[in-house]
Amino acid sequence: MYALIYDEFDPARRDVRVVSIHKSRETAEKALRKRQHRLGKRVWDCHTRIVWVYKPVHEGTNITPDYFDTWAPGEEIPWSDRVPDGD
Repeated sequence: MYALIYDEFDPARRDVRVVSIHKSRETAEKALRKRQHRLGKRVWDCHTRIVWVYKPVHEGTNITPDYFDTWAPGEEIPWSDRVPDGD
């Protein structure tokens, strides 16, 4: 199960709010594009990202990093995400 989470990348705050739940990464990506369009912001300005959740969650609940990961188990990670941005 995939989720859109509101993540401000604040190390002092470990919990993040679940914005929406999706059965596939594709539907989560569509929801993220709709959210960007509705807010009139780019993806990094929305503070929203797609994650894989390990346990069932509901929209509006807060979860901690042990509930989610960036990629689903066995999911192919794009080459661009496997290579660091720096030298």
